[in-house]
Amino acid sequence: MEVSSPKSSGRILGIDPGLQVSGYAVLEARQGTPRAVEAGVIRSAEGRETTDMAQRLRHLYDGIVEVLEQFQPGVVVVEQLFAHYAHPRTAILMAHARGVLFLAAAQRDLPLVSYNATRIKKTIAGNGRASKEQVQRTIQRELGLAKLPEPPDVADALAAALCHYYLVKLPV
Repeated sequence: MEVSSPKSSGRILGIDPGLQVSGYAVLEARQGTPRAVEAGVIRSAEGRETTDMAQRLRHLYDGIVEVLEQFQPGVVVVEQLFAHYAHPRTAILMAHARGVLFLAAAQRDLPLVSYNATRIKKTIAGNGRASKEQVQRTIQRELGLAKLPEPPDVADALAAALCHYYLVKLPV
């Protein structure tokens, strides 16, 4: 695992990759405190069900490029792929989505960092096996959010970005 700090921006883009829905979250440090600038989801094929992999990936790529251009992060953080030996097809499909995200970051010379889910949970909630609700509540508290971050894809993206913030301790 390579930990790198942002090149030019104190903003961190966290991404929870998916083929149907990818969560994203932009954090920045203000006076030593992380705060959420933006969070949302990118839906493949703009909400239409499609089985055309190329089109799904194109929508994901276009969506992440829009986020990168609008928020100009200094680093991109993506949760590592977890593959269960009983479901290799799922891992292959998810790798397609990750590849598109990696390409978009590389085209902009942005450092990209991956953390596994247990590392993110341990850093955020103090327990590598924390439940989604524990992680959501911790994020809500740490970022001063009025309500729990939803959907889970957004919460996972916020967790990835916040994990990187804590591990690197970005300068103000």
